[in-house]
Amino acid sequence: MRRWFLLALSIAVVLLVMFFVAIASGVSLFEDPTPLLRGGRVAAAIAGVLLLVADVFLPVPSSLVMVAHGALFGLTAGTILSLVGSTAAALTGFAVGRAGNDAIRRWVTPAQHDRAGAMLQRWGVLAIAVTRPVPILAETVSILAGSSPLTWLEVALSAAVGSLVPSLAYAWAGAHAGGAVNHVLVFGGVIAISGLLWAIGRRMR
Repeated sequence: MRRWFLLALSIAVVLLVMFFVAIASGVSLFEDPTPLLRGGRVAAAIAGVLLLVADVFLPVPSSLVMVAHGALFGLTAGTILSLVGSTAAALTGFAVGRAGNDAIRRWVTPAQHDRAGAMLQRWGVLAIAVTRPVPILAETVSILAGSSPLTWLEVALSAAVGSLVPSLAYAWAGAHAGGAVNHVLVFGGVIAISGLLWAIGRRMR
């Protein structure tokens, strides 16, 4: 499986390079995106969802976008918008991996591809769900899943399940809690919950 680990590492490195190139080009959106989303509610909602999808390729602070959703639209609507955007981002990464499947098949042998496919079939749904709140890793896993036997529906459902807690937590932070410290605490709590879900999922497997 060494080539598959190298492939995963290569995808992560490419995403990091794109991240730093975008920052060097002045594309970074690390500041609070709330002012960017102010304006018409429909336009702001669409822009917020598109920003979450763009996080697959650009250094978009998805957690801050989700907080902004909560601040601008309230807990319920903010959660729904973030859930839609995060799920769509996972499907976008999956589409990229599915489009590059032929190139992946040239990189690994058929036997290696089948073994990795079986592993992703077994663990992919869980991996997609628990990595949704984790930068870089979320995109890497969703792209790798594109070369697996997982279906679009499986990816969508697992991404939605994995995105629900962070979407709800960040929307709550935006709607009710203020200050960067609270946002950091929410991020830490979301990551802790993801780790707990991974441990529970492994036990169940």
